[in-house]
Amino acid sequence: MKKFRGALFLCFLCAAARAGEPAKIEWQPWSDSIFEKAQKEHRFVLLDLGAVWCHWCHVMEDVTYRDPKVIALIRQRYIAVRVDQDARPDLSNRYEDYGWPATVVFNSDGSEIVKRQGYIPPKPMASMLQAIIDDPSPGPSIVAEPSLEQAGDAGLKPEQRDKLGKILRDAYDSGNRGWGRMQKFLDRDIIEFCLSEALGGDQELEHWARETLDAQRQLIDPVWGGVYQYSTDGDWKHPHFEKIMQMQAENLRSYAQAYALWKDPVHLEAAKKIRDYLHNFLTSPDGAFYTSQDADLVQGEHSAGYFALSDADRRKRGMPRIDQHIYARENGWAINALATFYGATGDESALADATRAAEWVIANRSLPGGGFRHDAQEAGGPYLGDSIYVARAFLKLYAVTADRKWLQRAEEAAQFVEAKFKGDIGYIAFVQPLAGKLKPKPQVDENAAVVRTLNLRHHYTGKESYGKSAQHALRYLAAPAVGENHGYAVAGILLADKELAAQPLHVTIVGKKDDPGARSLFLAAIALPVNYKRVEWWDEREGPMPNPDVQYPTFEKAAGFVCVNRRCSAPIFDPAKIAAFALKK
Repeated sequence: MKKFRGALFLCFLCAAARAGEPAKIEWQPWSDSIFEKAQKEHRFVLLDLGAVWCHWCHVMEDVTYRDPKVIALIRQRYIAVRVDQDARPDLSNRYEDYGWPATVVFNSDGSEIVKRQGYIPPKPMASMLQAIIDDPSPGPSIVAEPSLEQAGDAGLKPEQRDKLGKILRDAYDSGNRGWGRMQKFLDRDIIEFCLSEALGGDQELEHWARETLDAQRQLIDPVWGGVYQYSTDGDWKHPHFEKIMQMQAENLRSYAQAYALWKDPVHLEAAKKIRDYLHNFLTSPDGAFYTSQDADLVQGEHSAGYFALSDADRRKRGMPRIDQHIYARENGWAINALATFYGATGDESALADATRAAEWVIANRSLPGGGFRHDAQEAGGPYLGDSIYVARAFLKLYAVTADRKWLQRAEEAAQFVEAKFKGDIGYIAFVQPLAGKLKPKPQVDENAAVVRTLNLRHHYTGKESYGKSAQHALRYLAAPAVGENHGYAVAGILLADKELAAQPLHVTIVGKKDDPGARSLFLAAIALPVNYKRVEWWDEREGPMPNPDVQYPTFEKAAGFVCVNRRCSAPIFDPAKIAAFALKK
């Protein structure tokens, strides 16, 4: 039987060669009718879910998918679908645990047969494809998803909080520093959680945050700036050279937050190198931000030698491809990071870049009702990630500028999120089922962003509806099956829970916005190293505050007030004393 099959393959390839057409895989895009087509043609659906910046995706394309036996099997019984995961957050969210490339094989009814993570060489791929043809029963990679029951309380139970905290602490690699044993990278939520706890006196988490931030600097490109995605081999010395927007933005935000807290010039230098890379390489002529830069100069070839070169020598050889798609979600990440950097440093150029990108997103990615589409042409959307991360960026812009237009924009985006994505359990990542078969479900990071964004929005506006919406998202995160099956990446859940249970630090500047004294006080307030804070600037010429829960006196000169639970300090006239009052234990 094996010899007969081999003969069929040879005849197939020879026929293609005689026709003057090299045997190849006819890749198709994902479509709503893909399973209908598969049923009509009695085929399986092979999904190759990768990324344009991904080295091993390139290797798999150049090696595995050019293997004659693999090509023959796919052409015989499969519909081959290739998707850039950055372009399709619905597929990306569903299969994010399988890395890139992810290989998923479906039966024609939309049921999953195989889910594989990472690069698959030609022989194992051919064996897998043949085994599915012989017996399409779901393999061991297909396991039932844990049933989700939304938590009754809008918050973690004390024992859950302790358990997640222990998971986080136990996962720290004291030998090689940082979290994760195989891949090393900076987890932005972990760093932010550590900084928050450090402010409260947790010396262990402070030490680990400092160690991780120091180790992560090894992944910053010393020539162009920007940060490589991660390092392999369990250390920080084997980088993968792709530079993707989420890593740029969240590393920039983390180093800016660290600088605000500790004033270590090393953290400022790291933040500047990432900020410069964004400005010089990932900024479009119109001021919006591109998506990523490839890991490889030549597709599929390791680029360690290339990235060891000087700027001039790199440019002589060419430049790794930059993905010039402009996605709303990625721009939300970048805007938030740049606004955070501005708050910590007072760098006006960073604020200008953030504002310009925000205006571009409004002009080019807006949807009716206040939300945002992912790309110029929506495929499968709308997606929760675009609207919630842009809403968070607008809220951050309001926090560092006191310009009420950003608060209004954040409100419109929040209302869109509420109308489109609120599910029975948490907030779903997208609306339409994939090809009518794969139902949308909540995603952890996005629901943590919903909690934190809508909760802070609640404090800025005083509208209880936002607080209730944040509670709904947290009930999903508090379901035991969510946090306990999320590995060590639980810091986002812990941050969401911590913030929803407390009032933010509240600092208000009272004075005219064209008064240099009031501006100095405001800059001191936004530079405070407290990430969970509500900073406002009340100029009585603009009318009442959006949330007038505190009544402030006015003076002949500008004053600041630090408030906790609506109880405020005496007026502060010296910017240097803002931090002394705000950070007083």
